[in-house]
Amino acid sequence: MNLKGRIHIFTGHFGSGKTELSINFAKYLRQTHEHVAVDDLDVINPYFRTRDVDDFFRENKIELIAPPKRLTMADLPVVSPEIYRVLQDEKYQVIVDAGGDKDGAKALGQYYHDWKDLHPEVLFVLNANRPYVSTLEGALFTISEIEDSARMKVTGIINNSNVGKLTTLDDIKKGHELSLKVSDKLGIPLLCTTISESLKEETKQFAKDHNVFYIKRFMKLEWE
Repeated sequence: MNLKGRIHIFTGHFGSGKTELSINFAKYLRQTHEHVAVDDLDVINPYFRTRDVDDFFRENKIELIAPPKRLTMADLPVVSPEIYRVLQDEKYQVIVDAGGDKDGAKALGQYYHDWKDLHPEVLFVLNANRPYVSTLEGALFTISEIEDSARMKVTGIINNSNVGKLTTLDDIKKGHELSLKVSDKLGIPLLCTTISESLKEETKQFAKDHNVFYIKRFMKLEWE
């Protein structure tokens, strides 16, 4: 996976898997960079947030920027001012886990003047099995809304099509095909397809023919 620059913003439809990818890409970047920070900017969803795996970040020496623990489950638009420090420090690779859809992207817009000259990557995470983004029209509309709210253009697509533990190769291929259509329509690259490590064996051939990034699943439901 070739990430450009040092600021990588993950955005997308609610339930696309942005948080899961933020965690995995932070771990990936930590292999080659001493200073990696994850900014939990998801002010929309109080249930699946990078701040929920802060123990993992500490173990891997990844800095987590998030509201205080007493506000962890508060469904409030709370953000940490610490983001300014890592944005201006060129030693840091920064991953931003943004909230879903246009409402979540509004939090990105407030930092527009702080990072517009830093040329961040804005990565749209596409899960073709989610409502509203399962068609080309729906995905394009969602991207348009996010771009308007964030005041930035999406620079790359990541296919993260899955249905949790029930994911099949057909689900992955369906998402790949849709992601290619979005990529062609907007003239931006499809960077990779992410696949759970549990599907490595049955996706060997797909991985030979496509750019695949295998991920570990961190975010789980209470009953799993």
